[in-house]
Amino acid sequence: MSNERALREDIVTNGLKLTPSGLSQGTSGNLSIRCGDGFLITPSGVPYGEITAEDVVLVDMDGRYEHRRRPSSEWRFHRDIYTARPDVHAVVHAHPPYSTGLAICRMDIPAVHYMIAVSGGDSIRCSDYYTYGTQALSDAVVRALEGRSACLMANHGMIATGADIEQAMWRAVEVETLARQYTLALQAGKPVLLTDAEVVQALEKFGNYGLMSKQASA
Repeated sequence: MSNERALREDIVTNGLKLTPSGLSQGTSGNLSIRCGDGFLITPSGVPYGEITAEDVVLVDMDGRYEHRRRPSSEWRFHRDIYTARPDVHAVVHAHPPYSTGLAICRMDIPAVHYMIAVSGGDSIRCSDYYTYGTQALSDAVVRALEGRSACLMANHGMIATGADIEQAMWRAVEVETLARQYTLALQAGKPVLLTDAEVVQALEKFGNYGLMSKQASA
């Protein structure tokens, strides 16, 4: 099996996990994996249960593709993330309820739990709002991901990145869990944030923790 074929099948397999994991519903969200000098991405408007390996679209870094299907309308920020971040080899974009709820309020997720370490820093930023599929949105997302592995998108959803699709999916689920915990804490009272030193300790310990320890390969 060629590497490209294996990556196509990885996208199909993980696309089927989006709804059961609570990350997305219907045809919302999209997945991509870096492939050679471009990237593979889910097609536009096709239910995940109907996507085959052949339906996954190969897009080059100029946005060109040769396929009977169109790539996701969000291909642009996937491309720009890969361009800006050589360490990223997979991107998951989804609209889970708690992350999206905070994004609708245009709120960051601060250091309310040590699992904030999944973001690579002391917060999960919320990007500025721009219309989906635009260069302005892509630029905003890249800014929100500076020094981070995940972000929220104002009035839209969330993005998680990884060294591979398995890590990106794991990170997306962890971000949604953090968003749910933060939302519940806001309802219960005033959340107490971890100190900078406590966040640093968590980041250091997470360097060798499970899927967090994966590094991108060329």
